[in-house]
Amino acid sequence: MTEPVDPVLERAIKSLSAPGILIGHRLISPGDELALLAEEAHSMASPLIGVRRASGAARIVGRALLARLGYAACAVPRSPSGAPLWPAGVTGSFAHDERVAVAAVALCRDVAAVGIDVEPAEMLPPDLLDLVATPQERRRLGDDPYRGRLLFAAKEAVYKSIYPLDRLFLEYHDVEVDLADRKAVVRNGRVVELRYCLSTHLVVLARI
Repeated sequence: MTEPVDPVLERAIKSLSAPGILIGHRLISPGDELALLAEEAHSMASPLIGVRRASGAARIVGRALLARLGYAACAVPRSPSGAPLWPAGVTGSFAHDERVAVAAVALCRDVAAVGIDVEPAEMLPPDLLDLVATPQERRRLGDDPYRGRLLFAAKEAVYKSIYPLDRLFLEYHDVEVDLADRKAVVRNGRVVELRYCLSTHLVVLARI
């Protein structure tokens, strides 16, 4: 399949580049649900075409990145927890909104874990901000031009990076994000490096 991309977002994502990590995106398109391999399709409980289409789009991106690492035509099914099951020796992450799917992959010998999230470039609704932000983060909200949306994306990316290592379920207040320092501290003491770009979408990469 060809890979429709947003050229503006493509340029922004390149700014997230980090040693050993490959990142890509795709505009979710009709028919992307057909890209799900049998093992992937069986692992997804949702019958909703939109969910399966977004998952297929993410896996188109993920498989292209895996091929660059030497893993050709690998299935990436969902685990019972919902996390993707990557080939042995690989760490990675998927994310999508209604329009865009993104993926990040790396070899475990180079990076312990990665997480990625994508959000629309819009302000976070006030009721969600109360749920997501700690008191200290609210005082620093000037660092986030989207009034909490970037903070939300950062915490989602951190969770995706932490869970494969620690099997730790996190509430939003279990992660303290400092956007200015581009890092997050998790309640178990892990420090996670953050990179982010602001474009047609917000994309946050978390790495350990």
